[in-house]
Amino acid sequence: MSLSVANCDCPHLECVGEVTKEELIQKSHGQCQDCKVGGPNLWACLENGCAYVGCGESHADHSTVHSQETHHNLTVNLTTLRVWCYACGKEVFLERKLGPRPPAPLSKPHSPLQPPAQIPRVPGSPGALRVPPAAVCEDLDMEMEEEDEIRTRGLTGLKNIGNTCYMNAALQALSNCPPLTQFFLDCGGLVRTDKKPALCKSYQKLVCDLWHKNRPSYVVPTNLFQGIKAINPMFRGYSQQDSQEFLRCLMDQLHEELKEPVVEPDDHSHVTRGLDDTNEAEMLIPDDVQANRDWQKEKNLINDLYRAGSNQDLDKDIDTAAEPVPVISSQGAVKVPHSPTPNDGMVSKMSSSPPKSSPGWPALGSSHKKVTPLSPPKSRTQKRYRSIIADVFDGTIISSVQCLTCDRVSVTLENFQDISLPIPGKEDLAKLHSSSHQTALVKAGSCGEAYAPQGWIAFVMEYIKSWFWGPVVTLQDCLAAFFARDELKGEDGDRALLRNGVKFCKVQSLPEILCIHLKRFRHELMFSTKISTHVSFPLVGLDLQPFLAKDSSAHTTSYDLLSVICHHGTASSGHYIAYCRNDLNGQWYEFDDQSVTEVPESCVQNAEAYVLFYKKSNEDAQKERRRVSNLLNMMEPSLLQFYISRQWLNKFKTFAEPGPISNHDFLCSHGGLPPHKATYIDDLVLMLPQNVWDHLYSRYGGGPAVNHLYVCHTCQLEIEKLEKRRKAELDMFVRLNKAFQEEESPAVIYCISMQWFREWEAFVKGKDSDLPGPIDNTKIAVNKNGHLTLKQGADSGQISEETWNFLHLIYGGGPVVTVRPNVAHQESEASQSEEKIEVETRSV
Repeated sequence: MSLSVANCDCPHLECVGEVTKEELIQKSHGQCQDCKVGGPNLWACLENGCAYVGCGESHADHSTVHSQETHHNLTVNLTTLRVWCYACGKEVFLERKLGPRPPAPLSKPHSPLQPPAQIPRVPGSPGALRVPPAAVCEDLDMEMEEEDEIRTRGLTGLKNIGNTCYMNAALQALSNCPPLTQFFLDCGGLVRTDKKPALCKSYQKLVCDLWHKNRPSYVVPTNLFQGIKAINPMFRGYSQQDSQEFLRCLMDQLHEELKEPVVEPDDHSHVTRGLDDTNEAEMLIPDDVQANRDWQKEKNLINDLYRAGSNQDLDKDIDTAAEPVPVISSQGAVKVPHSPTPNDGMVSKMSSSPPKSSPGWPALGSSHKKVTPLSPPKSRTQKRYRSIIADVFDGTIISSVQCLTCDRVSVTLENFQDISLPIPGKEDLAKLHSSSHQTALVKAGSCGEAYAPQGWIAFVMEYIKSWFWGPVVTLQDCLAAFFARDELKGEDGDRALLRNGVKFCKVQSLPEILCIHLKRFRHELMFSTKISTHVSFPLVGLDLQPFLAKDSSAHTTSYDLLSVICHHGTASSGHYIAYCRNDLNGQWYEFDDQSVTEVPESCVQNAEAYVLFYKKSNEDAQKERRRVSNLLNMMEPSLLQFYISRQWLNKFKTFAEPGPISNHDFLCSHGGLPPHKATYIDDLVLMLPQNVWDHLYSRYGGGPAVNHLYVCHTCQLEIEKLEKRRKAELDMFVRLNKAFQEEESPAVIYCISMQWFREWEAFVKGKDSDLPGPIDNTKIAVNKNGHLTLKQGADSGQISEETWNFLHLIYGGGPVVTVRPNVAHQESEASQSEEKIEVETRSV
């Protein structure tokens, strides 16, 4: 093996000599030629003919002295193989010659459509994408920095900017959760959003400030605070707020801004439904709209076609999946193809678009352009999303309710990002620890074994103490109270639907980081109270095995404490601080706004916990990281390089259970790169040598294996179709609405939910990639005497009958809500006037 110069703008690379693998290994076992200190921080000079090896920054830095004296500019770290140029003052990348170079592809990939200016290309392979060679060791090795550097990281205070201790404590607790923090530090290129107020970018900046090696003693979190206030009015002003409420608001917004659809490999409908290349419906839009058209005739045609398509029943919701796809003619009117005959059944099932040969479709003229069909959308609720927040904090609880009358059991599965636990009192504790209750819990499949490690004698002693010093409550007690079965009381009436039952819940899947909230505050109508009972909690070894469902696939059930938020004072006034374990040196610190102080473990254990963050503990994960680090340092020759997701690598570095390799983070459902991601592909992937990939793949599975990157042609076509569809819908709406505004006295006005309309508007303007679901007017309608009318004060808009018909033909939904202006009012006035005249006439 040898190192050679790669494409780089460093002008000093021409002085590099050939360096063999054997020479590097031999030098890494040596010592500094000046002070005789050994590794690991040794640097070898790369000047042609120079064999110097010197120590790095942690000692006298003789490698830098050597460079200054000899003007040899390039040096390589013998542990990480990172190359530094003193003259340029930056890192330089070298290409490893690992044997014969694989031949260049003989043909282009399927059809990458991005211009060369936007995407890095591989020389000799015009269509391929390639990530610049990266320092893999840097991305995977957890032990690269010197101790004198890492001890100071993460120990930055936060300035109180007006009763914001609740926010500062929450931010410090969250900042000391390694999986989340390392994502924002290592995967910064993925922190992208078009959603206001872009809180994820403010949080990323704050995390980088807190963990920078040249950190200040404290930072001022102004931008993040302004973002939170923009989202939730509760946090405006200068009053004290709840730290747990702030956490929920922050994490919900981070998830919302960073979420991405979960790509299913076999799902080809991630952009839009009904886009079949072989049976493609065609909408005809004129290149130039002719102003002298008879617009009223076209509006009438829309209405006639709509009524024909809905069988004269406007109040009935239409199943748009069974409707023919409308076509916009050169006059702007909607045309509906023929209804499918029994022989057409197979076509209508396979695609929502009729075949091109259908006689109902006009021929293409030279003045028309083909546009996406207005196909029925996939419901917005059917899409699954993930984000770094969901990856780190999401768990699932399975709840079961058993009816004691018929023994039927109903089961529901719910996601959670934190668990709110009650703090049991004396009577609750006695019940939880009673032998009869324990037996009942075991029979019910609940958490009877939760107290097995404690022993009954120890509990009796603690219980006796509790009469003198108050109840002794453990976190295990709070968990047991939460997961204990709950008796449901029903009423036996003539038509009663409620029966007596038993409800209990268990954990189906455990999160990587478990967030536990203790219910210390009770908020009544006029006042609030606080439960100040001390709850003891373990720093290591919190075991959730007793609370797992029987069919749970969880392997790691032991958790170690990362951080705890504490509240001092009363419910109406108080102060928040956080105790956090620094992941780099293992020490505990108290974060009190700007002040950061090292504290012993006993100080943490005596804290009045309010919110606790626990992380899964797994020694096997540490061993795996060391194995991969050793494989990287072996520098074995590799004919193939594999691309792997940076997001998954972050999981590998920080998760106890990273799960299968998930390269679908950067791939589309067709196996290529989505066009919009190709522009920042180097933020998404890293290249691994074959031996490292083989080890990770055999250990974790998943995939798919990726040796070649190309922009997906299918996705590009779907994007273009979607853009045409957006334009067609928007143009027709503008034209219909303009005609409605010019109409002096419409006989009927249709109402539409503004909530749905805003979703549709975001779609047609390209702000949201998701199609809106069916029109949902349920929130603006009210039933009066069997007739649907507009609810008073409803969030609604007014549109014409033609506009309603146009949108309803595409999206379906309902119900129809109309307003007939002045009709009833005028009739009433006329009737009253006639009566008045009649009365006056009689009196005369």
